[in-house]
Amino acid sequence: MEYNDQMKNRVKRMEGQLRGVLRMMEESKDCKDVVTQLSAVRSAVDRTLGVIVSTNLVECVRAAEADGTDEGELIKEAVNLLVKSR
Repeated sequence: MEYNDQMKNRVKRMEGQLRGVLRMMEESKDCKDVVTQLSAVRSAVDRTLGVIVSTNLVECVRAAEADGTDEGELIKEAVNLLVKSR
């Protein structure tokens, strides 16, 4: 699978957010603020996982259609990936 610039940028943003959280912790910022930022990172990770799995699923289904292979197994795999990510 090829990861596009949008996906990479999402991860870079999360990386920046995590650096910010670490800085907040080092500066002994309020727990509520740290938790809020960590929750934002978790949401960003969840959304990115969804984008990657759905993009992969679309690519796999198209390849399966072209090859004449069973798409059902590929869909099960994608669902399992989503379940594991939770």
